[in-house]
Amino acid sequence: MSIQYAIIGGTGVYQAGDLANAEQTTIHTPYGDALATIGEYQGKQIAFLARHGTKHNTPPHRVNYRANIMALKQLGVEQVLATAAVGSLNRRFRPGDLVIVDDAIDMTKGRISTFFDEGPVVHVDVSDPYCARLRHGLRDVAGQLGIAVHHGGVYVCSEGPRFETKAEIGMYARFGGDLVGMTSMPEAVLAKEAELCYATVCMVTNWAAGFAGQPLTHEEVVASMRANVDQIRQLFLTWIANDTGNRTCTCQHAVGGQLPLVGEDGQ
Repeated sequence: MSIQYAIIGGTGVYQAGDLANAEQTTIHTPYGDALATIGEYQGKQIAFLARHGTKHNTPPHRVNYRANIMALKQLGVEQVLATAAVGSLNRRFRPGDLVIVDDAIDMTKGRISTFFDEGPVVHVDVSDPYCARLRHGLRDVAGQLGIAVHHGGVYVCSEGPRFETKAEIGMYARFGGDLVGMTSMPEAVLAKEAELCYATVCMVTNWAAGFAGQPLTHEEVVASMRANVDQIRQLFLTWIANDTGNRTCTCQHAVGGQLPLVGEDGQ
């Protein structure tokens, strides 16, 4: 069976969950190696990738985003569901809430954000950075499962690994941001360049700086994220189980097939 689906687990989501016959494999790409767990759920093959590593030993600014996305592409993946832990700078989104984000502001500084840094000049359209078909599908499945989600929100991606200053959060809010995290860029853009459908479900773990009355610790973020991990897994696996595999969106034509698909030997 082909591996059409992938789940990228962010902070607090380090294991694949209920996948049968799960095995870890290393995928070699021109950008480095990526470690994935491949298993089966209700007859469908799924690849799981822990963004920060299974022991959370890779900080957000050091994640090899290109290797991760290319590894999924080489496996044959077409549709990617990702998780992210975020802080809220919008009172509508409270700690513990789930948000299916629909737009982003990239405030990163030192990350390689494209596959097309050599060779042909390619400009990818990211007016829909998170696949609308996936987003609406996740929203509908959440409703069927009785899982409360917000549909729509702007993710501001900061460089990390430090948390943001109060002045930065105030600026992000004035820019139109709703949530702040450290990993969605360039991951979403690279997925678009690889012509993958990609969507992110964020869990609000805390109020952003200036919205809360006390300093934030990484341990608090992880503990908060764990509280909703099972719901997110249930949402993702149910959507995958029900999906027909019919990609009616434009993601599969994002760059007209100009990204070469390389094999596991990097050739």
